[in-house]
Amino acid sequence: PSTFIPVGVWYGGGTVRAPMMPRDVEAQRNAWRHDLETIKGLGFNSIKAWVDWASVEPREGEFQFAALDQLMTLADEAGLRVIVQIYTDSSPEWVGAAYPDASFVTAGGERIGSQAAPGYCIDHPKVRAAMTRFIRAVGDRARQHRSLYGVDVWSEPHIVNWVWFNEPKAFCYCQYTQTRFRDWLRQKYGTLDALNAAWYRTFHDWDEAEAPRYGTILSYTDLMDWNTFVAAKLRDDLRAKADATGLQGQYPISSHSDAPAVMLSPLSGYGNPDDWWMSDAVDFYGTSLYPRHAAAATPWSPVRLTSALDGIRSAAGDKGWWVGELQAGQGATGVRVATPVTPSDVRLWGWAALSRGARSISYYAYYPMSSGYESNGYGLIDLDGRVTDRAKAAGAFARIVQRETPLLASARPRPGRVAVLYNRLSYLVGGNTVGPGTTVRNSMIGFYRAMFERNIPVDFLHVDDLIAGGAKRYTAVYLGTPLMLPSAAAAALKAFVEGGGVLISEARPAWNDERGFASPRIPGAGLDEVFGARERLLRSGDIVTMNMAEGLTGALAPLAGQSVPGATFAESLDPLRDDVRVLARFEDGAPAMTSAPFGRGRATLIGTFPAAAFETDPDKHRAAGTLLQALVEDAGIRPDISIDGAPGLVEARILDAPGHTLVIAINHDEAPHRVTLTLPRTMPDGWRNLETEASVPTPEGKLTHDFAARDVLVMVRE
Repeated sequence: PSTFIPVGVWYGGGTVRAPMMPRDVEAQRNAWRHDLETIKGLGFNSIKAWVDWASVEPREGEFQFAALDQLMTLADEAGLRVIVQIYTDSSPEWVGAAYPDASFVTAGGERIGSQAAPGYCIDHPKVRAAMTRFIRAVGDRARQHRSLYGVDVWSEPHIVNWVWFNEPKAFCYCQYTQTRFRDWLRQKYGTLDALNAAWYRTFHDWDEAEAPRYGTILSYTDLMDWNTFVAAKLRDDLRAKADATGLQGQYPISSHSDAPAVMLSPLSGYGNPDDWWMSDAVDFYGTSLYPRHAAAATPWSPVRLTSALDGIRSAAGDKGWWVGELQAGQGATGVRVATPVTPSDVRLWGWAALSRGARSISYYAYYPMSSGYESNGYGLIDLDGRVTDRAKAAGAFARIVQRETPLLASARPRPGRVAVLYNRLSYLVGGNTVGPGTTVRNSMIGFYRAMFERNIPVDFLHVDDLIAGGAKRYTAVYLGTPLMLPSAAAAALKAFVEGGGVLISEARPAWNDERGFASPRIPGAGLDEVFGARERLLRSGDIVTMNMAEGLTGALAPLAGQSVPGATFAESLDPLRDDVRVLARFEDGAPAMTSAPFGRGRATLIGTFPAAAFETDPDKHRAAGTLLQALVEDAGIRPDISIDGAPGLVEARILDAPGHTLVIAINHDEAPHRVTLTLPRTMPDGWRNLETEASVPTPEGKLTHDFAARDVLVMVRE
């Protein structure tokens, strides 16, 4: 796998759309051969072909692999590698007939029938056994072809896939999932007394414990447990599917989410996965990327695209990740049609993914969708077979990746020095009543936006990694909307600062612990000692303003005396020590932001959510972004490559490979820009353009470049 980077297209044989499969395949052999030859001729080295359970096993134990065999045989001949995409969400009718108690059940007790999708709950042991046999049969059949490269065992994992109801529903409340939940609770709590204490209940038997369906005034620890269980179940189900292939250790096994976790709330009733947990279950976890999807009101901004990429990169760690689906053509959902996709888009998205460590890219799809509510959308070519300029641009990109695979496969994004905490529990404050909503995401992405404007790479640090000591990789860590923190995470943050790290936090860190219980002092879990301040008074309001102190020094000096906006909370602070500096005050004069030494490090507490304010309206709340940039600069963090011109529109990422350095610079804007890149002093010259192989002069370590609209410059230095 390290010497091959699949760059290909979704192709399942003719114009059928996934997860449907063609029938009467022999009659289509020549047409498929022509398609594969065209795909190969465009420059692609692979296809992603799918098999769905309903088509392959229409009767129990009778597997029909004619379509898969024909397609993989033709791929063998064409010299294309194949990633097999397995769909178990499309279940054959005999499963429901044989196991009528296997339907998904909503929180309201409604049994959901399957219309090919969503299939049946795999917590039913016999359904799981049947699914496992099907996956193993696919693995055994696919491995007979030399074209097999890898298997993706789950496209866009959720508890329930590929159905949309007329009202919100939550899953799964069937007896089998409830039994599994009880087993999970036994493992977590050990005794019924411990469970009763946590949930404030009086169970006399484990069978009395059920997943909660609503919140109460007493405790929402049960809701937190249920949402955590759902994420753990998805991880364990993914691992079970991967193991079922029988291909572990021989071929790469993958899966991909519908969107990176940093963009999604874990409160979805369908169950949104935790990318970090899922990445541990397979060789390569990844994501779908649809920056011009019909569901989006406007095309993704540069920050939305790059934060998504850095989110999945952070979850994958050093091993890299796969783009399971990359948008290939114009989005369509019924009569809702998105902004057209251009050749520049497909090239830009490809290089943006590689700049974040992607190890496989599969464009979705070769043909547009031929049926369903996405009809005539998302195709790389036209439905009548006409090859588009988009297809030629994507193929040209694929050729370059193939030519430079030894270099690109060994390249790794340079680690960032600053991280923003990713903590699923932040979304759960308040249970399912009045919670923080989108503020959690806005705080993470708002901080990311401020750094992106300065071309400073940001990692997303998972709370589990923090607890394991992962903060020591960073100079600074930012806590956005840190209202609920596990006590172990607070202890890790304390150790991080004591050891010399810089901690920057928004309001009310560790207000609640991992049970949803309030801390007696805020900041909680002992963090008041780290920040040298505690909460005095809390107000809530749509408009929150801090006034920066006069006489600030260093990176903060330009902000002296200025007003900085916040969001949601105005938390007045009480300094607890003489060495605590007040950096800002609210309009009533109460301290709004403090900074204090602790051990060898420093901790800054901001009594509001400036990052969320900045993300909500970057123009109106510009001063909030400037504050975040100044705080990080004050921590000694500066970009490896500084960019003069087009802030927030042009970026440059460094990747390191043995004996080589790569720079991938991208103009995300719809307009051209002339910018000057100042390279690190250690690498002033010796660059060549990776695409054209022309020399790139960098006098005195500077490069002034004219970017066309939606343009990319890729440079390598030996």
